[in-house]
Amino acid sequence: MKHDFIEKNIGIMGVLIAIVVSLAGLVEIVPLMYQTSVIKPHPNLKPYTALQLAGRDIYISEGCYNCHSQQIRPFVDETLRYGHYSQANEFVYDRPFQWGSKRTGPDLQRVGGKYSNEWHEYHLMDPRSVVPESNMPGYPWLAEQQVDAQQVEDGMNVLRDYFDHPYSDEQIASAKSDVDGKTKLEALIAYLQVLGTSIPRSYK
Repeated sequence: MKHDFIEKNIGIMGVLIAIVVSLAGLVEIVPLMYQTSVIKPHPNLKPYTALQLAGRDIYISEGCYNCHSQQIRPFVDETLRYGHYSQANEFVYDRPFQWGSKRTGPDLQRVGGKYSNEWHEYHLMDPRSVVPESNMPGYPWLAEQQVDAQQVEDGMNVLRDYFDHPYSDEQIASAKSDVDGKTKLEALIAYLQVLGTSIPRSYK
């Protein structure tokens, strides 16, 4: 009888649903905020260098996440194809994270060190020159545009001051010179080459 009353009163039903969803969310989310394996970085993980950070910004601005995930699920078919499954402590310095769920192209979480810089250069300039069946567009303009050094330095300051990324004064002071004269293509390749490398390749 009480159940019929709730089903016939949409307002009450909506309030009860909101309460259940809120409680369930708290039960699922709050413990993760205190779990060391989630909030503490992997022992091998280091914050992005100036060039890698610039490359990550380019990865985001060019929309690479629309076709490539960075989230290997803990299933045999996933780990056989891509390598060791993704762990939360690998993404502590990712703001925002690039997990994704859409895979028009392969997952990139373990692409770091898999190919040479030259391969990545050819692939980004003309994907079909190295992967004939690829439907990925080329990004030749990245080779003609230089990294904004001031933006990189500002970004590192924000990450240190507001998100506690462990950048030293020396790292921030040298940020501009580290990316001076570097193209966006070089920066993007530097970012790709570090993806997933905190877990030793022998475990992948």
